[in-house]
Amino acid sequence: MDHPPRNGQGDRRPARPRQDEPGRRTPPPRRPSPRREPVDARRTPPPGRPQPRPAPRARHNSFRGAKIALTVVSLLVMGLTGYAWAAMQGLVNGLNYANVISDGGGGDKPADGARDILLVGLDSRTDAQGNPLPREVLDQLRAGDSNGELNTDSLIFVHIPNDGSKAVAMSLPRDSYVDIPGYGKHKINSAYARAMLQARKDLQKQGVTDPKQLDVQANQAGAKKLIETIEKLTGSTIDNYAAVNLLGFSDITTAIGGVDVCLKNNVKDEYSGADFTKGQHTISGVQALEFVRQRHGLPNGDLDRVVRQQVFMAGMARKVLSAGTLTNPAKLNDLIDAIKKSVVLNQNWDIFGFAQQMKGLTGGQLEFRTIPVKNVEYKTPEDGVAIQVDPAEVKQFVQGLAGPQPGQTAPPAQQADPANKATTVDVRNASGKTGLAASVAKTLESKGFTSGDTANSTARKTTVIWVPKGGKDKGQAVADALGGSPTIQEDKSVSAGHVMVFLGSDYQGPATDASTGSGAASGATSQAPAPPPAADDQPITAEGVPCVN
Repeated sequence: MDHPPRNGQGDRRPARPRQDEPGRRTPPPRRPSPRREPVDARRTPPPGRPQPRPAPRARHNSFRGAKIALTVVSLLVMGLTGYAWAAMQGLVNGLNYANVISDGGGGDKPADGARDILLVGLDSRTDAQGNPLPREVLDQLRAGDSNGELNTDSLIFVHIPNDGSKAVAMSLPRDSYVDIPGYGKHKINSAYARAMLQARKDLQKQGVTDPKQLDVQANQAGAKKLIETIEKLTGSTIDNYAAVNLLGFSDITTAIGGVDVCLKNNVKDEYSGADFTKGQHTISGVQALEFVRQRHGLPNGDLDRVVRQQVFMAGMARKVLSAGTLTNPAKLNDLIDAIKKSVVLNQNWDIFGFAQQMKGLTGGQLEFRTIPVKNVEYKTPEDGVAIQVDPAEVKQFVQGLAGPQPGQTAPPAQQADPANKATTVDVRNASGKTGLAASVAKTLESKGFTSGDTANSTARKTTVIWVPKGGKDKGQAVADALGGSPTIQEDKSVSAGHVMVFLGSDYQGPATDASTGSGAASGATSQAPAPPPAADDQPITAEGVPCVN
């Protein structure tokens, strides 16, 4: 019997920029620092603000598995934990807003009131008000010299349903090679910088000389271009935007007392400053920045950095929800001050309405995923080595996890066989194709099956379905839904009522897009795509401290 096994890249060369285009920052001089050893886990208000309400009783045990994104972690937690309205008003009154999304948004909205949010971590040398950060602060943050560049270190697309079901946060690797409207194909993290630099030039030609005005307006142009780029890539409409800068990330992590992380190996990187030993650490401030910014010297480069960012944000949620941050006045004031200094939201974001919507997620989860990639060593004409993505696959992935966008049609529920509900399908990705298990699980769920867990498995060529004794009829129903002719085998490890699917490299059924999509860029050298490293199809959780590269 052919049993699937049981579960249990070098640095990139960035693009050589043309004059006045964003380029690579040279590493700052190495500052001496002791090796970190593991430590013990330890200004306009938005419209429609209601009057203060009495603080409801705090709830500390209803968020098993919740995952929170950094730039709005405080807002999510405040809404989810019933944080006092009066204190929340104090935060909202001091927030910074930018005109980056029109009142009507970028298009039609889902009829169910779902919300799509873009969260951005900016490599910025100014605070949220456009004031330059002092040199000593930049040195402490290892920001180096910007040479006029500003890149987006972290990009996360969050879909929050209106009905309180599972919400999804999807990471977009910063080296993803995509079409930037008006600029052609480049790494996605340069979209903001390209539009910002162009806007600054245009404003200076118009006679604008005030540095603060130049910074604010140019940054708004950068944010708008980034939003446009991600809307084109995902096929979704961004409803809200939140950005945090380097100083904000550092201050927010310090305010909550640090976050627990774990590394599989010792790391030492001169670019980010990361210098950690193998094992568990509690990190904050500059160390937290170094942890989430490192990509040089990691086996999977930018993809490993994405995973680090995800586990760090999940750890932030765990720390805030379990450590009494919201009931500690000193910690809470520090957190609010850090947010006011560093976080920028889109104009007209009704924060109170958002908090109310988040209360509906108390019985659900917010999961972290990563968009599918095709080639992590893709050679581009101008931008060095990048990550190749297929826009068609990305759109399909986003729709599968976030639900259909306006104008798109979801698989009709009435076509599902009611008998399928009794079968729980666990999916194992043995194909080497990133994100396939999650996509197939979603497809099977749309056909009436109960979704089980998803994970990776050792690579195999053929697709096989395991069933419990006497369960071949249920296995055949799953095989019919998948298409093709997968082998069906009885295996005593499969529980009654379950079916386990191992997706081999031969799988061509639903949730697989065979089109080449993005293809090679004009002028690029023809190349056979390198298979992406195996990705964890299981979402990042806030339970425990997983060790990562």
